[in-house]
Amino acid sequence: MKIKSYIIAAAACLAVSSCSDDFMKEMKNYDSTTPECYNYYSGALGRLADLYMLSLPYNNGYDWQIPSSGNADDQAKCTEEYSGFGAFVNPQNTLTSGTGSNSVPDYFQGTANKIRQSVWGRIRDINDVINGITNSTLSDNEKDELLGQAYFLRAWCYYMMFKWYGGVPIITEVLNPVPGDGTPRSTTKETYEFILNDLDKAAGMLKASTENGGWPVTEFGRPTVATALALKGRVMVLYASPLFNRANDEKRWKDAYDFISGSIADINKCGNYLAYESQPGTNASNWAKMFIEELSPEAIWFAQYNNIQTGGTPDYAKNNGWENGIRPSNSFGGGGKTPSAKMIDLFPMKDGKQPGGYATYSVLATSEVAYNPALPFLNRDPRFYRTFAFPGVHWAFEGDAVNEGMHYPYTGANYELWNYVWYNKTEDRNNEESGANYGPDGLLGNVKGMYVRKKTDDLHVLSAYRYAYSQGNGFKLSAAPNIEIRYAEVLLNLAEAACQSGNLGVAVEQLKKIRGRVGYTGDCGLPANISSDRAACMAAILYERQIEFAYEGKRFDDLRRWMLFDGGQGEVSGAPATWKLTGWGGNTCAYLGFTPLNGTRRENMEFRVQEKYNGGLGGDKFGSDGSNPDPLANVERCPAVDYRQDLEPQLETLAEWYNTYLERSKKKGDSYDSSHFPLYMDYRPNYYFPGLSNSAMMANPTLEQTIGWENAANGGAMGTFDPLAE
Repeated sequence: MKIKSYIIAAAACLAVSSCSDDFMKEMKNYDSTTPECYNYYSGALGRLADLYMLSLPYNNGYDWQIPSSGNADDQAKCTEEYSGFGAFVNPQNTLTSGTGSNSVPDYFQGTANKIRQSVWGRIRDINDVINGITNSTLSDNEKDELLGQAYFLRAWCYYMMFKWYGGVPIITEVLNPVPGDGTPRSTTKETYEFILNDLDKAAGMLKASTENGGWPVTEFGRPTVATALALKGRVMVLYASPLFNRANDEKRWKDAYDFISGSIADINKCGNYLAYESQPGTNASNWAKMFIEELSPEAIWFAQYNNIQTGGTPDYAKNNGWENGIRPSNSFGGGGKTPSAKMIDLFPMKDGKQPGGYATYSVLATSEVAYNPALPFLNRDPRFYRTFAFPGVHWAFEGDAVNEGMHYPYTGANYELWNYVWYNKTEDRNNEESGANYGPDGLLGNVKGMYVRKKTDDLHVLSAYRYAYSQGNGFKLSAAPNIEIRYAEVLLNLAEAACQSGNLGVAVEQLKKIRGRVGYTGDCGLPANISSDRAACMAAILYERQIEFAYEGKRFDDLRRWMLFDGGQGEVSGAPATWKLTGWGGNTCAYLGFTPLNGTRRENMEFRVQEKYNGGLGGDKFGSDGSNPDPLANVERCPAVDYRQDLEPQLETLAEWYNTYLERSKKKGDSYDSSHFPLYMDYRPNYYFPGLSNSAMMANPTLEQTIGWENAANGGAMGTFDPLAE
C-alpha cells in the first residue's frame, strides 16, 4: 500500500495535495537566491518553503531546532515518563557553561558555523524572507498570505529560546557577521512582547486565507490563525507561570484567560476543534485515532511525513521514526520504549481518580476502586490502555513478521504481545540490575517489561495505516504526523488561566470536555473540591495534562514552569530577592500537594515467570535443537486482550493467568553508583534558567550570561543577566 501523504522537506514547496506525492518532485534549493525572486509568487513561496524544513516540529533533528516529542531524550528523562537520568537531573554530573562532557545543553546557538544548523542562521533566513516579501512587488493579498506564515515561524523560533532563557537578542534585519560585533540580550518582557506581536501580525495576515475552515487540503500543514492564537495562549500561560511570575501577579493570568477564552471562536473558524468530542469510540479508540489521521481537526501545529524510502535522486524521503521506535523487536520494530513504573502506577483508575497508595497530588481525592500494582492493567482510565502495552494484548499491524528461524510466530493482523520474562540463572533473577532476562516469541534479550504504546498506528484503530512495512525496514517508513500543538492543549491552557484567575467553573468545564472524549460522563470522575479550591483545581489540571499529554513531550515544560523539582525552594547564587518565590504560599509543591521530584527515583518493572516455573533452565537462549527454553512454552496462554471488545471480562481472564504464572518485579531504572547504591534525581536551582554555552559566549562577547552561570568571555565571572527583570 502506498500512503498518499505529503511533507515539507528541505526547500520543498508546501502547496501540495494530500492525495498526491507529486510535490516531492518539485523540490529545489531556494536557500541561495537574489532579492528579485520575491517579486514572483513562486519564488517567494519557494523561499518560504525552505523555512519549514528549519522550523517544523519534527520528532528528530537538532535539540535547538525541535521541541521534545515524547522520545526518551534529555528532557523526558527528567520526568516521570522514563527512567535514566537526563542531563538536568543527574546527581553525578553538575552542568556548567564551560566545555566538556558536562556542558549545559545548548538551545541558544546550535552549530554556529553552519547556517542551516544554527539557531541564528534560521532567524536570519526568516528575516530575509520577511524583508524580501515586504519590499517586493507582490500584491497585498499575496504578501499577507506569505508574511503571515513567516511571522509565525519567527515567533515559533523565538518561543523555542524564550522558554529556556527568557530574554534573548531580538534581531529583525539580515545582519552580516562582523568580528567582535553582536546584539545584546533584550529583557524577558521585551522578548515576550516581541513574540506576541509577531503572532498578532501572523493572525491578522492569515485571516483571509484560513478563517474559513483553514487551508484547503492541498495546503494542510501551514500555520493558520488558529496556530498563531494557540501558540500565543501557550506563551502567555508560560509567562504567567511560577517560573517567570514568582510573586503570582494575577494580571498575567487574567490577561491569558481573557485572550484564550476570546480566541476559541477564531480557532474554531480555522477548522480546529476537539476531535471526537463525546465520541470515545470503543475503549477510547477515537482518542487513539486522532494521533495518526491525516487531516485531524485536533492538529493545530504539526509536522507531516511520508513513507518514501531514502536513496532516491533527488531524495524526497521524510519518515516519522516514532512507530518503529515503539514497536517490539519481534514485529521487526526498533525494540520499543520503556515507560517507568512510576508513570504506570500514577495513571487514574477507571473512576478518574488517583490510585490509592500512588497519589500524585495530596490535595486531590484517591479512588475508591482498589489498585493492585501486581495487576496494573485492571480498572484504569481508558487512556491507560492506549498509552502502555503489557503482556497479553493485541497490537495489530499490516505486514508479516513470521520468521520461523527467529521464532517470530505472528502475522501482523494477529500480532499478540507476550513480553513476560524469565532468567537462566538464580543470581540474575534476584538482581534487579541484571539485564540477563529473556522474552518469548523471539523477543529474547530485546524484551521490555512494559512498552510505550502512545500514538501508535494500530491496525485495529485505523485501517488506513500510514507506513510501508517490510521485515527489512519494519515501521521505519511511516507517514504519521507529529502534533506539537493540539486542540486539547488550547482547552487545558484555558483551564489553567481560568483557574489561576479565579474562574474555577470554566476550568472544570474544560476538564470535563477532555475526559468526556474518552468516555467519562457526569462529573467525569473529577473531585468535588476543584470547583471551590484553587490549589486542588490547579492540581487537577496538571494531573490531567500529565495523562492526556503523556509521551508527547509536554511534561518537562510543565514541571519546570511550575518549579516542581523543588517547589521553588532552591537559591541561586547572585540572584536578587525578586527570584524568591512568594506566590503560591512560597512553595508550589506544598501548594499542590506534590512530592518534589528531587530526591526521588524512577524504577522500571517487568512481569517475570513465577519461580516455581522458572527453574533449572541454564545455558543458552535456545536449546541445542533450536527450541525455546521458555518455561511456559507448553502452557496454554489465555486469549490476548482485544481492544475492539469489552475490556473488563478479558482483563479479568488475563489477571487469572498472571496470578497463576507471573509476578511483577522491580528492575533498575535510574542509575546506581559504583558501590551499587541508588542515586536520586537532583535538579539544581540554576537549571530553571540554563546558562548560555561557552561557544555562544565566546562568539558574541556582548551577551550577558544568565545569573548563576559562569561567563567564559569574561574570565569566568558569574553572569549578570536577570531573566525575571523587566
